[in-house]
Amino acid sequence: MLKQIEGSRAMAEAIALCRPEVICAYPITPQTHIVEGLGEIVKSGELKNCEFINVESEFGALSVAIGASAAGARSYTATASQGILFMAEAVYNAAGLGLPIVMTVGNRAIGAPINIWNDHSDSMALRDAGWIQLYAETNQEAADLHIQAFRLAEELSCPVMVCVDGFILTHAYDRVDIPNQAEVDAYLPPFEPVQMLDCDDPISMGAMVGPEAFFEVRYLQHHKQLQALKLIPTLAAEFKAQFGRDSGGLIRCYRCDDAQTIVVALGSVNGTIKDAVDEVRDGGQRMGAVSICSFRPFPLAEVRAALRGAQRVVVIEKSLAVGIGGMVSEGVRKALSGISLKGYTVIAGLGGRPITLKSLTHLFAQAGRDELMPLNFLDLDWDVVNRELERGRQQRRAGPSAENILRDLARAGPRLAQEQTES
Repeated sequence: MLKQIEGSRAMAEAIALCRPEVICAYPITPQTHIVEGLGEIVKSGELKNCEFINVESEFGALSVAIGASAAGARSYTATASQGILFMAEAVYNAAGLGLPIVMTVGNRAIGAPINIWNDHSDSMALRDAGWIQLYAETNQEAADLHIQAFRLAEELSCPVMVCVDGFILTHAYDRVDIPNQAEVDAYLPPFEPVQMLDCDDPISMGAMVGPEAFFEVRYLQHHKQLQALKLIPTLAAEFKAQFGRDSGGLIRCYRCDDAQTIVVALGSVNGTIKDAVDEVRDGGQRMGAVSICSFRPFPLAEVRAALRGAQRVVVIEKSLAVGIGGMVSEGVRKALSGISLKGYTVIAGLGGRPITLKSLTHLFAQAGRDELMPLNFLDLDWDVVNRELERGRQQRRAGPSAENILRDLARAGPRLAQEQTES
C-alpha cells in the first residue's frame, strides 16, 4: 500500500511485518521514532506475540537482544552515534556468537564536539565487528532492506545492521509502498534458530576460548560474510519477484556503461550524485555512479567489474578516517588492484554539512580535468581552519577549537549579513 509517511514510521511498519518476538528499545536521536512507532504497534495489538522491552541503556538494548536471540526469539533493536559506541562490546559479542539480530543504525556523527546530524562515523566505527552492513539510499529501500535483513540474518545466523541516514531519511516524509502481511510472510519464513539455549539440552554459549580455537572461530565469521556475497543478490532477486521492485543487492550502477569518471558512495547522497551526473553529462562529460548497498561484506568483484572501463574513480565518503582519509576508498582500492586508473577520495557531509548539487557538479568537473588532490574535503572552510591553526601557533593556551570557531562565526555573522545586504 502506498503511503505518504515519515521514513522512521515506514521502517517501523516494515519491521513489524517481519513479526519480531522481542524488541529492545532505548531512545537516541535520530532513531527514536522507529522504536516509538514499534511501541505503538505492539501496544495496539497489531503486532502480536512480541515483547517490547524498555531498557536502561544502549548496552542494555543489545545485551537483551543477545539473550533473546540466544533463547530462540526473532530479535530487533536500533541505535545511533554514541549509542552504538556504548554497546560496542555487545556488538562484537553478537557477531562472535553468530546470533541473527537485526539492528537499525540511524547514522549520526560522533562527538566531541557533540553533533546530532548525519554522517557515517558511527557505523564505520564498528565496520569490522562481524556484522553485515547494508546502506539504504531511499526510505523505500530502508523499509525493504529490513525485510531482507531478517531473512539474511537468519539464513546465515549472523547479525545485520541496516544503516539509514539520520534525519535525511529517518525524519523525511516520502511516498513508500508498505507491503501487506501475507506478502512478507511469503518472503520471510518463521524463525528457526541454528543454535539456541534449551533447558532439555543444555549448552554453553560464549565460553572462554584459548589460542587453540579462537582463530578458527574468527575465520568462520569471515566465511559467513563470504557466503553473504552470494546470498544478498539472491535474496534481492527473490524480493523483486515477490514485491515487484529492485531493492538491496550488492551495488547498483547508474549510467556507467560509457563513463570515463565513476563516483562511488553509500546511502542517501546517491540521489544528489545521480542528479549531478545527469547535469555534467548534459555538459558533455561522460560520468556514472555506483551506489554500494553492502559495505560489509564489501563486494570487491562487483565494484571491480563496474569500474574496469573507467579512467578515474571519485569516492564520496561521509566519514573521516583521521590520519589516513577514507574507509570506503580502502575497499575500492583493493577492488582495483592491478587496474590502472586515477582515484580520488572526497570527504563530505561531516556533521550534517549539506552536500549540494552545485558543489558536486563543480567537484565532478574538476575530477574530469584531473584537478583533484588524492584526498579532498568538500566545502571545508579553509579560512576557519587556518584561523584556528594560527591561533594555536600564537597562543599556548589557545583553548578548545570548537568553542573558538563558534565564537569566530558568531562575531562574523553580523558582518557577513551586512556584506550580503550591500552586495
